[in-house]
Amino acid sequence: MVKFIVALLLACLTAGPSFADDRGAILGVWKLVSYEVEIQATGQKAPVMGNNPTGYAIFTPQGRVFFMLTGEGRKPAKTAEDRADLLSTLVAYTGTFRVEGDKWITRVEVAWNPEWVGTEQARTFTLEGDSLHVLTPWRIMPNWADKGMTRSIITFVRSQ
Repeated sequence: MVKFIVALLLACLTAGPSFADDRGAILGVWKLVSYEVEIQATGQKAPVMGNNPTGYAIFTPQGRVFFMLTGEGRKPAKTAEDRADLLSTLVAYTGTFRVEGDKWITRVEVAWNPEWVGTEQARTFTLEGDSLHVLTPWRIMPNWADKGMTRSIITFVRSQ
């Protein structure tokens, strides 16, 4: 009977990945390598942050995530209009995160766009070796609201 109980406990413990296991897989520093947007109305995809965007995502063991993503070719602003334009090539926010299956959900505490503060931002992700592939839900993104409903298709690589 004892052997049966031990076997049953071992089977329960190894039966499937837990959310904690999933969370552990994305912990660390990730470098942005591509940021593409798909427009729902047309199906068109475009590298709205340029072909060589820059940025990082950092997932900490304490459950905090930081994103700083910038578009290619940003230059120092010389006018108020230049400064306003820079916002369209920036995505930056932080908050606490949790993992639920193939999604992480960030409870946003600080953001480049005040509308995101206090919201939950969900992202679907897959891991392939040292690559983290991310898909946002369909939404109107503040940076390119003129495009209507879009979703972002983002790739990071694990930073060494």
